[in-house]
Amino acid sequence: MNSDFSKPQRQSAYGIIVMGAHTTFKLIKATIFLFVLAFVKMQSTYFVYLILGIVAITLISFLFAYLWYLKFTFFLDKEKQEFIVNKGIFSRDQVTIQLDKIQQVNINQNILQKIIGVYGLKIDTAGAHGDEVSIKAIDETSAYNLKEHLLSRANILAEKPEFVVNNAISEETPFLKISAGTLFKVGLTSNYGQSLALLAAFFYTVIYEGRQLLDAFEVDKNQIQNTVKGMVTLVSVAILVVALLIVLLVINLVRTFYKYFELEISRHQHSLLISSGLIAKKNTLVSPNKVQITKYSQNYFQKKMNMLNMSLRQAHFGKNKKGHEMQGNTLEIPGCNPLERDELLKMILGKVPPIGKTFIPDWRFLNLPIFFKMVLPVIIFLILAFNIPQIKPYIFITGVYLCIGILMIYISYRRHRLTVNQEFIIKKSGIWDLSNEIVAPSKIQAITTFQYPWHKGVDVGHLSLHTAAGQIHFKYGNYTEIKQLVNYWLYQIESGNEDWM
Repeated sequence: MNSDFSKPQRQSAYGIIVMGAHTTFKLIKATIFLFVLAFVKMQSTYFVYLILGIVAITLISFLFAYLWYLKFTFFLDKEKQEFIVNKGIFSRDQVTIQLDKIQQVNINQNILQKIIGVYGLKIDTAGAHGDEVSIKAIDETSAYNLKEHLLSRANILAEKPEFVVNNAISEETPFLKISAGTLFKVGLTSNYGQSLALLAAFFYTVIYEGRQLLDAFEVDKNQIQNTVKGMVTLVSVAILVVALLIVLLVINLVRTFYKYFELEISRHQHSLLISSGLIAKKNTLVSPNKVQITKYSQNYFQKKMNMLNMSLRQAHFGKNKKGHEMQGNTLEIPGCNPLERDELLKMILGKVPPIGKTFIPDWRFLNLPIFFKMVLPVIIFLILAFNIPQIKPYIFITGVYLCIGILMIYISYRRHRLTVNQEFIIKKSGIWDLSNEIVAPSKIQAITTFQYPWHKGVDVGHLSLHTAAGQIHFKYGNYTEIKQLVNYWLYQIESGNEDWM
């Protein structure tokens, strides 16, 4: 592939295979149940038509992939500092990206791309709707050269076309490597919520598809329900709970190793190169000035193991982005030790944030959560229990619920803090995981303060700092102190000349 990106060019021809396989997989995934049903129900004489249908879907997918390959071109406009992509089969689209709006460039390689020897390149911006430009097949040298040009902004194409990075991945020795042993500890001590959600989604899919198959095979559901009820005993429930916990732990470990295997971070000119992945290798180059909020968190077990998790949150457009797109703007770095955390903070923020003045919330922080999350649900449950005999034996659960819930709210209150110095704002919060969110005043795009009418007499108010990567809230603080802080931050923003990106 030509390394002179000032001229329009196509991606590698291998992109036809990647696009065709990707489209075929999506179509088969969407219609797999219909094919299974047809395979079971149809007569053997019509089996050949089912095979022909699969072949037709595959051929159509590869035909569209070929047309997409012919119509997809990209180039760099060095005068306007833009990356321009022309694409579309029936309707032509031109995507123009200002180079200074590019947040990160991801170089990925899934199993198929690894087999045929190409890479995929994605460009992530803070643009509306979170649109990304994705090049499905590009050779390694061209991928890293294009990445360098996209993130060098003012120096774009100043180098000669012969500028080639022979081994761009290992240009500099990584200063942070996460070992397999550390990943094992991370899998044991974090991300249970995500794994639980994944497990719940899996069981929901199995139950839903199972019902569809039972209807297709006309199986008696009552017979199955009676069989399951006969198997349910106290011992079987205990075994099931233990089995689910083990499965949850295994899922967590597998997810951690799949996503973060061989995670390395190295300095790459003025950017950070983050590389990780077990099967699908992902290389992300991100500029430190694009990071809006730097966060690190640690729970009790991680503290004992001397490690913590970090995340770098970049700009997104809030409601215009879907959940998975917003996650793509957050770079996770698990298993750091305190020294590695400080090294990353120096690279992202320029220095380790010094200790500043700490602001604590008023005790009224506890009132609303205790009432709406504890007292009100317990009252509703008790009303139901005294009117429904089947629920009455479980009234003791309310005492356990109140004790655990109030304890968690109190811990949240004790950890809700705002630390401020001349250069940084640090929000501390959490119940199990104690997190620290760090933002510089120059990254603030808007500030909101408000006060409930019944809190005016006690001088209690709330603060929200709006950034391009989300909001930071400080609740039930001293309102006079909050207004003084806001005036100071506004002065810093107006008098400073630092860009937010």
